[in-house]
Amino acid sequence: MLINLSDVLSDQHKTVEETVRLEMEEIRLKAGTYPIVSKEPVHVSVEHIRGKELLIKAETGLTVIIPCDRCLEDVRQEFVLNCTKHVDVGLSDAELTEELDESNFIDGYHLDVDKLLYNEILAGWPTKVLCREDCKGLCRICGQNLNTGSCDCEEPGLDPRMSVVRDLFKNFKEV
Repeated sequence: MLINLSDVLSDQHKTVEETVRLEMEEIRLKAGTYPIVSKEPVHVSVEHIRGKELLIKAETGLTVIIPCDRCLEDVRQEFVLNCTKHVDVGLSDAELTEELDESNFIDGYHLDVDKLLYNEILAGWPTKVLCREDCKGLCRICGQNLNTGSCDCEEPGLDPRMSVVRDLFKNFKEV
């Protein structure tokens, strides 16, 4: 969704406050595509600070389906996004100072809300997703979900190349 910033950047510097619909239906990453199953409207506020500097605030919530890292069951991951960006549309990304945020979500006089929120989702993406803390994962041999039941597979045993390490632990039990 694009929001026109011409009122904020004009000489009158009117504050723009809008509630818009999030158009994103899925999150696409290198690891895969994750569907957005629920989303709230996005409340966006853009105000002029000085020159071409803007203060952008956006608030929303959404739920994404991400597979569990151990058993691959679907997990509903909620994101509560409340971001504040201080940008200068007159500067390129190379000229930014420490107190300014990058403004790759602004194109000319338009703010791309989906791109702004995608960057926030990416920054808050969990490193590990589990369906529950004690998830047992999948059997390494048959692929059975060990949370729903056990399988009849035999444990393959230790790699014979690790026998030297195993012997070290046997000899030094107090370590």
